[in-house]
Amino acid sequence: MTTETAAKKDIQKLQRAIVDGLEDVKAQDIQVFNTEHLSPLFERVMIASGTSNRQTKALAASVRDAVRGAGFAKPRMEGEDNGEWIIVDCGQAVVHIMQPNIRQYYHLEDLWGEKPVRLKFGADKPAAKTPAKTSAEAKPTTLKRSSAAKKGVTEVFPSKAQEKKAAAKKAAAKPAAKAPAKKVVAGKSTGVTKAVAKAPAKTSAKASAKKTAARKA
Repeated sequence: MTTETAAKKDIQKLQRAIVDGLEDVKAQDIQVFNTEHLSPLFERVMIASGTSNRQTKALAASVRDAVRGAGFAKPRMEGEDNGEWIIVDCGQAVVHIMQPNIRQYYHLEDLWGEKPVRLKFGADKPAAKTPAKTSAEAKPTTLKRSSAAKKGVTEVFPSKAQEKKAAAKKAAAKPAAKAPAKKVVAGKSTGVTKAVAKAPAKTSAKASAKKTAARKA
């Protein structure tokens, strides 16, 4: 690894640490400019806005801690007492943390903004894990097509009201169940018209006497 490559990696690492420190305290309108061709003293100028004195001070402290955490020397800071414009000198990079009205008035972008650096904000931060899909969600439900659907016939499904109507028609069309025939027990009718059986012809004593007389004659 050459010295030039190592220096570029160092400035990229420092740049990333500063941007992370600014993002942690919700800095507004973060801009980074490459100033290698403009000044031999530093290679990056960064500008960010804070809405109040309290936020600009918090942004400066966050940048200082992020730079030290990345293994670089402790930055020097100016303007903390006022809080309207704080400069954080990180050696190879200089950070200007300003309130919106001060930033608009001085407009440092006109001075240093010839070569803006494009950044992917939050690129080095781990992405939030999405919840794992359940087996039912992971596999899409596949429905079997009916023979009518395969032939290109559109199937029409009846509504609930139509189904109830059809069921009522079926119930009305069924023949009524026949009541079981009632039995006649010991000559007593259980409701069915009783058929009276004729008694056999009676053989009287007179009839037998007449037959005997006829034989004798």
